[in-house]
Amino acid sequence: MTTTVYFATNRIANHPADRPENYTFSMVAPDNPLQVTYGTAFVDSAGLTADTVGAIRSIHDLQKGGFSQTAFDDLAEGGRNILVFIHGFSNSFENALTRAAFNREWLADSGVSEADTTVVTFSWPSRGQLLTIPFPTLPYRSDQRMAGGSGLPLMRFFANLLPILEKARANGRRTFLLTHSMGNLALQGAVQAWFDNGNGDAEMFDHIFMAAPDIVDDAFDQAVTNSLAPLSRLGRRITILHNRRDQVLDKLSETLNFCRRLGQDGPRGGGDATLFPPATYRMVDCSGFKDYDDGFSGSHQYYRRSDGVRAEIAALMGS
Repeated sequence: MTTTVYFATNRIANHPADRPENYTFSMVAPDNPLQVTYGTAFVDSAGLTADTVGAIRSIHDLQKGGFSQTAFDDLAEGGRNILVFIHGFSNSFENALTRAAFNREWLADSGVSEADTTVVTFSWPSRGQLLTIPFPTLPYRSDQRMAGGSGLPLMRFFANLLPILEKARANGRRTFLLTHSMGNLALQGAVQAWFDNGNGDAEMFDHIFMAAPDIVDDAFDQAVTNSLAPLSRLGRRITILHNRRDQVLDKLSETLNFCRRLGQDGPRGGGDATLFPPATYRMVDCSGFKDYDDGFSGSHQYYRRSDGVRAEIAALMGS
């Protein structure tokens, strides 16, 4: 089985750009959106599971600075809802696209009709490494810088995506955003850049899912830099999935950043209905799910490894 993944990336791509191994972990200049690569990939997804990487069969329809007309029409006029996926740290370009394909397929297999989507992904320049010897923190710190520096390119990706989403919604389709781990750091920068650049409210997404977010737990405080408080102006509903048993956040991220992470216990003040109105926000404590390998790296991937968590996400997409 082959899954179509539409993508954009601010990775520097060596020639030829239709080879996945040529997408580096270096970043194009953030202030040069015309260097961001857009394209369509076909991913071998037969037998793809939460524990396998998969493979990109081919890459087509490459264009700098925005979606091709073919991709625009396929997304806007297609018969499925749209899922936008932003990966976390320790993801190569190939990881990012094949995991987007996996997310599309397991959601489609959930039995929830609204979760059968067309997937679009934004791949920021992660090194694709969890740990290295003798400098185990190098990949983490590198990815953190790259995710933090991808806010403006991600904002412009959203700007290019907006007319597609508006047209799809006018055709009765629903739109979803799923961000994992450090992808939420890029999202944080994109939200701030969106409004700093004079953009107004835009109901881009019916539902935003923040899975295992590796950002400070006060990220929704309106007083902090790059606050996520305005995120509710870009989506109708926001679900934050957190897990006290997430060893990557507990043993690596909190230690290196000297602060609690949003993905550990949810946001500070998350129980305050004034700060987080239940009509908009939902907190899902995934600490009780034990139907997956919850070793060091696996514990951070529960959103896709746990059948129970995956079913929870699909059900919310259908609600």
